[in-house]
Formats: sequence, structure tokens, C-alpha cells
Amino acid sequence: MTQPQPGTLYIVPTPIGNLGDLSPRAQQVLQQVAAIAAEDTRHSRQLLQQFTIDNEVFALHEHNERERAARVIERLQRGDDLALISDAGTPLISDPGYVLVQQARQAGIKVVALPGPCAITTALSGAGLATDRFTFEGFLPAKPQQRRKTLEALLTEPRTMVFYESPHRIVHALEDLETVFGAEREMVMARELSKQFETFLHGSIAEVRAQVLADSNQQRGEMVLILAGAELQQDTDEINAQALRTVQVLREHLPLKKAAACAAEIHGVRKNQLYQLALDADNT
Repeated sequence: MTQPQPGTLYIVPTPIGNLGDLSPRAQQVLQQVAAIAAEDTRHSRQLLQQFTIDNEVFALHEHNERERAARVIERLQRGDDLALISDAGTPLISDPGYVLVQQARQAGIKVVALPGPCAITTALSGAGLATDRFTFEGFLPAKPQQRRKTLEALLTEPRTMVFYESPHRIVHALEDLETVFGAEREMVMARELSKQFETFLHGSIAEVRAQVLADSNQQRGEMVLILAGAELQQDTDEINAQALRTVQVLREHLPLKKAAACAAEIHGVRKNQLYQLALDADNT
């Protein structure tokens, strides 16, 4: 008996708000595949019903992906074409699917990724900040200490930075952005992209934060935060010398660790690096 020809795994982006953004090609693929793997089957069935797509839908999400991926691969190897969708946007972009796609590639399964809706590129294209180079950081940590630590590691990042954020954490996230990057760093908050109440708030971190605090509607929906990168700095040796001098002045009133943290914020350098430089200076 001849082995069946393996099926194809299709990665299909779905609308992030406007149903008109589901492309004809995406609709055709979802109609033709044997089954659809969805992050949330109830949510996805509602979407599919809008396009009279009545295929089998099964759950594949962050809690069951590793366990279920092997069975999906087996089905693909038997010849079934399958599609992967997330709740909204492009699968794998802060959504499940990495494990499945990785295993499919390793098994020699053909993977076809369709272009389509994605909150990152939609927000960037409408933000008016530099897009020649950017870094996507996904969702910031939920816990305040971890969130600030993550942001501090990006203090001197020269590329435009893109984050996802949720409504119940947006106020605290903006507070931490202002604390770490300063009130004047330029940013954009894009909210409810492609939906009825789409909003772009543009200005300094302090200005965007003030608008969000003044209007509770700005604390609802899906958000993308876009932060301008750090300006190109002077020569590193010159900065280090200036920062070390600041540390020495501050040490007359503060412990070394606190002095290094304050000086790092003033000069836009990493506090751990500056702390180590100060220790090395003490030992020379």
C-alpha cells in the first residue's frame, strides 16, 4: 500500500476587528481544509459562521499545544490539510502555534503562511514613528517589578519598540514607561485597531498617560504601545566617564547601588553596567 501524500498546514490570519479584512484566499483555505485548529473554538465558530464555513474546529491553545501537536502532525501525515487560526490576527504572534509549526517543519510537513491582519504592522503603519527598524516585545510582564526590569533593559534600545498591553494593566504600564524612559520620550498608543472606536494617541509618554487617565474609554479594548527608540548617544567611553562622575557625586549622599541607578537614568545607560564600572573603579 502506498503512503498517502502528506497534507499541508495553513497558517491563516483572521480579522483583528473588521470582518472585511478576512481575505478571499483565507476564506477559500478555511472552506477547503479538513479541519481548523483554533485558539478558542467558541470565538472562532462565531467568526466562521459569518462566512458560512462549517468545517470541523478543534482547540489548540497555549495550555494544550504540546500535547495536541503530535496528534495534529499525525493527521497531516495521513493526508489531511489543516488550518491554524488564533482569536484575532496572525497566529504565533503573541499567540499559540510555534510548537506545532516547529514540529511540522521537522516532520517534513509543508507549511503555508498566508499574509493578513496583524496588530503590530497595522499600528506601526499608522503611528508616525520610525519604522525602518523596530523590535516587537510582546506583552509586558504582569508583575510590576518584572515589568520595570524588562523596560529598564530596553532603556538604550535605539529601535522603535512595540508592545501589546491589556486594559486592566494599561495605566500601570504607562506609569512604568514614564518612570523608566522619562516623561518626554515620544510614543503612540493604538487602540481597537480596525474597529468602530479605533484611536491613536500620540505625544510624549506623559501626554499619552494623561489622556488615558482623563478618559476611561481609553482604558478599554486591545492596545498596542509604540515607543520611540533612544537617540544615538555620544561615544560610549565619554558617556561612561560622565556617568561615573555622576555616580561619585551621588555617592556622597546615596548608597552605591542607588547612586548607579540614578546616574544610569540621567545618562541613559544600563544601571547594572554602570554599577559594575563603579565597582571596577573602586578596585583600581
